[in-house]
Order: sequence, then C-alpha cells, then structure tokens
Amino acid sequence: MHKFTRPLAGIALLLAACSAQAAATETNFPTRPVRFVSPFAAGGNTDMVGRAIAPRLAERIGQNVIVENRPGAGGIIGTASIAKGTPDGHSLLFASGAFTSVGATAKNLPYDPLQDFSWISIVITYPFAVVVKNDSPVRSIPDLIDLAKRNPGKLNYASVGVGSVFHLATELFGAMSGTEMTHVPFKGSAEPLNELIAGRMDVIFTTLTGVYGQVKAGRVRAIAVASKERSPQLPDVPAVAETLPGYEVTSFAGIAAPRATPAPVIAKLNREIHAVLKQPDINRRFGELGGTVQFTTPDEANRHVSGEIAKWKRIVAQRKIEVQ
Repeated sequence: MHKFTRPLAGIALLLAACSAQAAATETNFPTRPVRFVSPFAAGGNTDMVGRAIAPRLAERIGQNVIVENRPGAGGIIGTASIAKGTPDGHSLLFASGAFTSVGATAKNLPYDPLQDFSWISIVITYPFAVVVKNDSPVRSIPDLIDLAKRNPGKLNYASVGVGSVFHLATELFGAMSGTEMTHVPFKGSAEPLNELIAGRMDVIFTTLTGVYGQVKAGRVRAIAVASKERSPQLPDVPAVAETLPGYEVTSFAGIAAPRATPAPVIAKLNREIHAVLKQPDINRRFGELGGTVQFTTPDEANRHVSGEIAKWKRIVAQRKIEVQ
C-alpha cells in the first residue's frame, strides 16, 4: 500500500463524518420555537418587518417564531442578550441600521459588533430622505446647500439622538457639501417630524419609511432621497447623489445570530428566510413601507454591516462628534 493511502483514507472518512454531522445539524434544526429579539419597542419599522416575516418563517420551519421586544439603552440591551446567547439558531437578533451607528459611536459596549455576531441576511433596505416643510423655500439639494452656506450654523436639523443614523446622515451631508447646520437631538422618533411640521426645524434627514405617508399626503416635501438612485416609491424625487456623487445613506433590517452558531443552521435560516421574502404579498408589503427586499448571503450581510460601521466611524472622527 502506498504510504499516503492510509492517511488520505482517514481524511476522507473525517470529511465524510463532518459532512454527515453538518447535514444532521441542519436537519434537526429547529427543535423548539425560534425567537426574533427586536431591541426596540413594538410598532417601529423594524418591528413591523419582523412581525411580517415571523409567521411565514414558522410555516416553513415547523416551529413557532416569536418576536420579543427588548428595548433599552438605544438597542444595546436586546442586542447584548443575543451576543451572549446560546449559539444554536433558536435566538436571533432582528436588527436595524441603529446596530451600525451604535457600533460606531457607543463606548464600552457589552459586545463586539464585529466579532460577536454571524449575520444571516439583510432582509430589507430603505433609503433616507431629505425632508422640508411644504412652505420651505428649499426645493432641492442645491437650494439647501446654498442656503446653508449663506447662513452657516443657522439652519436647524432634528434627529432622534446624538450618534443616531439620522444625526450621522446629516453630518455626512455636511462633510460632503461643506456646510454646517445646527443639530437638535430628540429622544423620540416622532418629535423630529413634528418639529419640522411645526416650523421649528428647517430640515430632517430620516428614513423614507418614516415619512412616506406624510409625503404622499402632502404634509411635508421630500427634496431628495439618499439611495444611489431614485426610489421607486418617489420616482420624481432626485437622489442626493445627483448633486453630491457618492452620497448614500440607507437603513436596513437584518437578522443575526451569535457568532458560534453552526454554519448549517445559518445556511438553512438564510434559505428559508429568502423563501419568505419571495412571497408576493411580503414583497408588496415591504414596498408599501418604502423599502426594497434584499437577498444577501451571510458573507454579504457581514460585509454590509462592517462597511457601515467603518463609514460612520470615519464621520464621527471627521466631524469631531462627541459620543457617549
């Protein structure tokens, strides 16, 4: 017998055993209900997306899928509970774009946003929109840049808090356009829009999902969207990138597991979640929310999240934003 035959046979047996174990892991999963932990209060955009997916996923995997809201500390409490959870696929994080802004700005997090999670898929993305009130003299991005440059620091913009994507999106705009506006942070998600309508704010950068209904009802005016190209929901509204090439801000909802979750479980969840996203009524519902369904691989989802964190870290440093 050739001297390499026996070792090679042993390797082949080991690979076969690993393959069989992986298949068994996927076949046996799930063995009990699956939890989507949403780190924010019920009723928000990400929560609605999770609750739309959950019952359809349950039908496919043969176990209940429960959405559990664990709000607190800007999403950190719920997120940390998954980072430290059992890595078996039964407890998952249903995250929003806040995961990346918190990952870029918060100090002393009880988890590592880049190392403690395995992303299963991004399921929806939705662009930000630049919104003014209806009687504003600002009707375009060039108008906004011109007015801000003629009145440095005098235009007010609202956000849901220091270090939020809403805050960072506006600072990215300032960095790329050479403008300075005054940040007015709020704690709730409704206040920025209400303050804009009341005339106490000049502009807000916010998710299209959050203002789509108000724009369609004619209560506020979207002067631009922040996706690379125009949004199918507002095809007549230009993209910021048409004036500032390279400007792009989108939020997302995505699903992640603790880092050590077995690859076969990640693969099965990715496949079954994508099957849900392909259902016409789910696709239509996400469009009504102002979003676009995504079918990312786990690697693509991981790269998207790490890229967003890196982008926001650069803006924090460039704009000298004081973070907590």
